[in-house]
Amino acid sequence: MQFIEGHWRATQPDGLTVEGTWLAPEGDNMVGMMRMMKDGKVTMYEILAYENTDEGLVSLVKHFKPGLIGLEEKDKYDRYNFLEAGKDRVLYQKEGDELRIVYEKRGADQFAIQRGNQENGKWVFKDLFVFNRVK
Repeated sequence: MQFIEGHWRATQPDGLTVEGTWLAPEGDNMVGMMRMMKDGKVTMYEILAYENTDEGLVSLVKHFKPGLIGLEEKDKYDRYNFLEAGKDRVLYQKEGDELRIVYEKRGADQFAIQRGNQENGKWVFKDLFVFNRVK
């Protein structure tokens, strides 16, 4: 996961801008935050924590509307369990759901987050966000 460290920006075809910053891994964790904006206004914030637990690596995600109004209940969050890693690629599956997320390095200054769903018994992944490093 270290390849996502830094300041990144993705711009979607519909004009949504996603800006993310991830701190360097330290100890048993890595943290990040994202903000999503459209037409100069925030649409959502996310706080992301990647933790090594007794059960293995997990990704924990909490979502907020403008005004830091939590979308999940106070003690709830989305939990993604680590499935596998390869060179410059990490795969998670959402707990209790048939949704997978891939973080994939595509170059020194680019990485993508892909969303995967099953179609006809096979996992199909599509780019959710393609981030470029902010210099």
